[in-house]
Amino acid sequence: MLLDAGSGAIGNLQTALAYGALDAIVISHMHADHFFDIVPLRYGLTYGLRRATRLPLWLPPNGSPTLQAIAAPFTGERDFFGNVFDVREYDPTGTLKVGDLGLTFTPALHYIEAYAIRAEVPGATFAYTGDTAPCDAVAAHARGAALFLCEATLGLGSESPPRGHTSAREAGTMARQADVEHLALTHYYSGVEPADLIAAARDEFAGPITVVDDGMEFSLPFD
Repeated sequence: MLLDAGSGAIGNLQTALAYGALDAIVISHMHADHFFDIVPLRYGLTYGLRRATRLPLWLPPNGSPTLQAIAAPFTGERDFFGNVFDVREYDPTGTLKVGDLGLTFTPALHYIEAYAIRAEVPGATFAYTGDTAPCDAVAAHARGAALFLCEATLGLGSESPPRGHTSAREAGTMARQADVEHLALTHYYSGVEPADLIAAARDEFAGPITVVDDGMEFSLPFD
């Protein structure tokens, strides 16, 4: 399962597994830095590693027109993505099942419609904020998760309303509210030191904190 596909995601994915082996892709919201690598993946599945069946691609509600619109400037094909993807829109009020994995959703606090995602199998739970400002509903949705992958776009800074992103300290607050086991900070800008992000989150959260980087792996449940 691939959650979101921003720039560089598909290249990095190939260092972990063949992208043809994916069971599904789920997109949290339709901002370019969360789904634009669907385009190179489309070419890879068309001309490179082919699959016997189309790859399920789950978009948020009303995401399909946005996906189709990005292909319009450079292709005349009627269904640019449909030859390799089974494009669908998930119901954020229900549970999306892919094999043994169950995904549930809750609205995030962002500039457009966006969803945080909780993924569960027996014995292990993973929660992912997508893009969000601090949000009680997102924290509640992550409650008790072993791993909480939380955005820290603002780093050590802040933003004026309308809010749509989280600082490292605010990520720590949501992790504490959710009583998660391990906080993993992501979606941060390159100019901030990981140690500073951890220190800011540590003001609010006493558990393990990791600043994620390319190639990093976590195994759940934790020992």
